[in-house]
Amino acid sequence: MRVTWTHDDGVWRLAFLLDPEDETTGTCTDGQRLELRTNSCHVRLPYPVPSVHPDLLAVAAWTVAAPWTRRRVTFDRPISPAVAEALRTGWGVDAGPVGEDPRSGSRLALSYSGGADSMAVASIFPDVPFVHFQRVSHPRVPNRWTHYRSDVLAKLARRTGRDVTVVQSDLEFVLSFPRPGYPEHHAVTVGALLLADELDLGGVALGYELGSRWLGGGRYVHRYTPDNPMWAAHGKWGRLFAAAGLPMVLPVGGVSEAVTMRLALESDLRDLVRWCLRGSGDGPCGRCGKCLYKELIQAAIERRPLRTTLTADSVPARKWQQPPPYGGQEMVAYGCARVPGIEHTPFAKAAQYLAPTIESTSWLDHYYPPALEEIPPPWREQVETRLVQKVGLMTEDQARQVETWGER
Repeated sequence: MRVTWTHDDGVWRLAFLLDPEDETTGTCTDGQRLELRTNSCHVRLPYPVPSVHPDLLAVAAWTVAAPWTRRRVTFDRPISPAVAEALRTGWGVDAGPVGEDPRSGSRLALSYSGGADSMAVASIFPDVPFVHFQRVSHPRVPNRWTHYRSDVLAKLARRTGRDVTVVQSDLEFVLSFPRPGYPEHHAVTVGALLLADELDLGGVALGYELGSRWLGGGRYVHRYTPDNPMWAAHGKWGRLFAAAGLPMVLPVGGVSEAVTMRLALESDLRDLVRWCLRGSGDGPCGRCGKCLYKELIQAAIERRPLRTTLTADSVPARKWQQPPPYGGQEMVAYGCARVPGIEHTPFAKAAQYLAPTIESTSWLDHYYPPALEEIPPPWREQVETRLVQKVGLMTEDQARQVETWGER
């Protein structure tokens, strides 16, 4: 793979050319098969940034090009030995040219989506700047996923009153299967990567929680994954970001979505939380699978009946009529154990299959201790003070629930 960046007036353009051994069908880190649609995209910053460290450009490019690269990646400017080594050990690719000094920074920024997990991080770090990624159309690729309201999410981010930088990009259209989306999940950080020098960033916080970090992410694996290659500090992506002087920070990586939901709803920004990708400015759609799943969690922490018009035979609810495993299964169990009248909801079958109790899911109300050690020292104390002391650490027996996940 040969990668080139050009820029003018705040717009950075990425182009990549495949080497003979590269392929147009590949897989991202979580195993999803992806088909390459086009070999270029752009990132629009809100103001011109005349220069970006080559390591940051390399990592940003790699979040887009990685699924289709096989043996080597050639950048258009030298990278540091540390980034080259992270690419070699993590992906088995030769990367170069090599010859740049490493970079560093001191501040933390939050890659802010507006969802409950992201807002929970914002409540822990109320003074950090937000960098919000907004999908925009690609000039050569039709948008066949127009129900995704990225414009609404960006407007809500701006309304938080925080120091928000909205970065626009069409990078999600470089792939055509299964639909427009991030080639790698980490592509959501391209804005933070390109702004890291300008903002003196030494870390980027993300809202990935216990299920994503330690329980396999819920979609493609269903087991305890301490070496999760996507989000572990010592995983291949963690090592790559650290080599570029921008380690990934997961402040809520030790707590469940029940805890992040509580933090979000207790936040001064609660009226702006939005996990739905389809809703208008008036609110979430209430008809998609994500709305139904998050409603289950919110109803569980508020100990009230489910509020939904969806029925068990509706398309978004069909997956929960089948036997497990389910994506986010730990939270489905948590909700089923706590929502009154669950037997009259679209989760009735799941509740029968899982047979959860409040006691069997109580570990999801506390913090998994090893997650704290993964947070870089400059920000660990604040997580401990604002979060760990609030929810408490898991007991040894509760931590064992995490570590035997997928074995039962």
